[in-house]
Amino acid sequence: MPKACDIKKGAVVSINDQPYIVKHIEVRSPSARGAATLYKMRFNHAQTHQKHDETFTGDDMLKLVDFSRRAVQFLYQEGDSYIFMDKEDYSQHPLDRDIIEEQILYLTDNLEGIQGLIVEEHCVGIELPQHVVLEIVDTAPNMKNASATNRTKPATLSTGLEVQVPEYIESGEHIKVSTVTGKYVSRA
Repeated sequence: MPKACDIKKGAVVSINDQPYIVKHIEVRSPSARGAATLYKMRFNHAQTHQKHDETFTGDDMLKLVDFSRRAVQFLYQEGDSYIFMDKEDYSQHPLDRDIIEEQILYLTDNLEGIQGLIVEEHCVGIELPQHVVLEIVDTAPNMKNASATNRTKPATLSTGLEVQVPEYIESGEHIKVSTVTGKYVSRA
């Protein structure tokens, strides 16, 4: 059983004998001497998708739930459901928009490296690769006399995601974007 300080986003833990997926972790370090660091975690129930917030100290023990990661591929969107196919047995798993709403802007056709989180034979969420390649569809024109400073400009990508890119990047270029931070990484 790991401590709360060792839990990462995307882990599946048991709370009151129910499986919950860690969606967000906020670390708070109190300024008082001897005070324990607090870990405020937001969970989604693996089957009902209800949100649950709880705060732990770094030494609190949490029980991990048995789950597996399987390679999946994004197929299509049907209403508010996103359909993913298991690459091993070709079964299809629908996920509601509210389950993966933070990840939708990174999904593209033929995106490789998506992992499905399988709990009791049901896909309860996905993990994206660390970086995705997206095309810039709209950004301000390139400045001819741009200096070598670290200035940026907003760019809209093919999925609707907006990121800050260096001034020298133009529309039509493909860039690498971090799925963890949502920021520009490099040209693709």
